[in-house]
Amino acid sequence: MRAEQWELFKKVAKLQPAGSVPISLIMDSPWIPGYLGIGHADYYFDPEVWFHANLRIIREFPEIIVFPSWWVEYGMAIEPSALGCKIRFFQDQPPVQLPMLLHLEDFDQLTAVDPYTDGLMFAALHRYRAQKTRILEAGSTIPVATARGPLCSAAFMRGLTQLMLDITDNPSGVHKLMTYTTDATIRWLRAQAEVIGDSVEGILVLDDIVGFLSRKHYAEFAHPYLKQVFDSFPKAWVKVYHNDANIEPFLEDLVDVGFDVLNWSHKLDFNEVRSRTAGKICLMGNIAPLEIGTRAAPQNVKMNVLNLLRRVGRQGVILSLGGGVSPGMPRANILAMVEAVGEFNSQS
Repeated sequence: MRAEQWELFKKVAKLQPAGSVPISLIMDSPWIPGYLGIGHADYYFDPEVWFHANLRIIREFPEIIVFPSWWVEYGMAIEPSALGCKIRFFQDQPPVQLPMLLHLEDFDQLTAVDPYTDGLMFAALHRYRAQKTRILEAGSTIPVATARGPLCSAAFMRGLTQLMLDITDNPSGVHKLMTYTTDATIRWLRAQAEVIGDSVEGILVLDDIVGFLSRKHYAEFAHPYLKQVFDSFPKAWVKVYHNDANIEPFLEDLVDVGFDVLNWSHKLDFNEVRSRTAGKICLMGNIAPLEIGTRAAPQNVKMNVLNLLRRVGRQGVILSLGGGVSPGMPRANILAMVEAVGEFNSQS
């Protein structure tokens, strides 16, 4: 994203009047390589391919705030690689992660994550160091550090099904694991901010696994750890939380976590989320990424975006998908979203 786009995003995120609704999409490796016709392996491991791919996306869609902007990511492999998980890479799809903590009692043998040396965190930081000057010279900024959240990382380590069983069978062990993954999340975000430098003024935390919990389990195993992450960074920073699983059971509780912007699933109505969070959070959404964004005809995409904006208005709204850009989403549908937002913003 460009510096002026970030200024607009910040203003809307902090619920300040902006005069227009921005459009911001999470564009990352599930979508970018396929859209551009390049291999995932080349996108991940060839710095030139990665740079020119991201530059092309930014220039091809200048009206869109590409979020989080020049994201160095390897699918969802960075955090689990540093946590000790086995990662399997493929030529033409994102990698997969295999659980490594087969017995929860083995947790005590783990050492703290060091983002400057461990797994793909080292590789990502190296990419930022090597490319940041070039990115800035291309007219972009890198304002956001990004990490998978504590519960997501715990699920990488244990496996999702086993972690859900642990919550019932060994809650004290899960709390030890959550303390460990929370520390790793904060370390990773801080390392990115240090390496990227002064342009960083925000964080994006992605943790869909929270959406698998009841409200009771959310209060015990998610809320305090998410809050610790967000509270570890300056209040003035823009803090974004992504969870496109089921947030309905604990929606009201999210107000107190400490983030500014929520990106959530299209399955929960925009105005219901606004009402239940008392208008205290900027809402980034909420067009269905598959049914509408990827599979609908462009005219239907435009109609859905306009209908949504006419219902929800301008205040505290960042138009987006209810999640990231899905593999296969066509250019015509992205442009239809842009056209709809432009038409809405032109109206008095």
